[in-house]
Amino acid sequence: MTSDIRNDKNAIRAQCKRWRKKLAPEEKEALDERIFKRVTSLWSYRETDTLFAYASGPLEVDTFAIIRHALETGKKVALPRCIDDTRDMIFGLIDSVDDLEDGAYGVLAPKEYCEKAEPQHQSLCLVPGLTFDMNGARLGFGKGYYDRFLTDFPGNMAGLCYEGCLRPRVPCGRYDQKIPVVVTEKRVIRTNYK
Repeated sequence: MTSDIRNDKNAIRAQCKRWRKKLAPEEKEALDERIFKRVTSLWSYRETDTLFAYASGPLEVDTFAIIRHALETGKKVALPRCIDDTRDMIFGLIDSVDDLEDGAYGVLAPKEYCEKAEPQHQSLCLVPGLTFDMNGARLGFGKGYYDRFLTDFPGNMAGLCYEGCLRPRVPCGRYDQKIPVVVTEKRVIRTNYK
């Protein structure tokens, strides 16, 4: 990856973080509620028995309502734990948010006793992103964990993003994974990625 693409990515990340930081708490809550309704209405969400989610941070689309809904409706829910000294992560199955503890980068992760989840073709993975474009390209926080994980993920994927952070084009390197569906508060986007 050239330094130009890296610089472009960092500039876009900074713009999206600024935009998200400016959201008033009640505005963010309203956007998150609309995204929750769209995600839980997806065919891939309704039909999955295992949801691969993530514990959202303050700048991310809230995932806790989705996690609770999935658990309440009898789905298995798996969240990631970063593996020390690697760029890999494993997903552990949780029964409630009480099964989470502080993990790498200050992100909640499954406790060590949580059983490892194995992705299947019916699985749905909710993918975090600071921004996405219509071709399915995404920018996360820049650590590369999801790009590695999604390389071999056999199931469905849906990126979660605020409409105000979508971009016409996101710089994409050769290891960056594209996402076929992006959910915002306004729409479900079937990207041009096949």
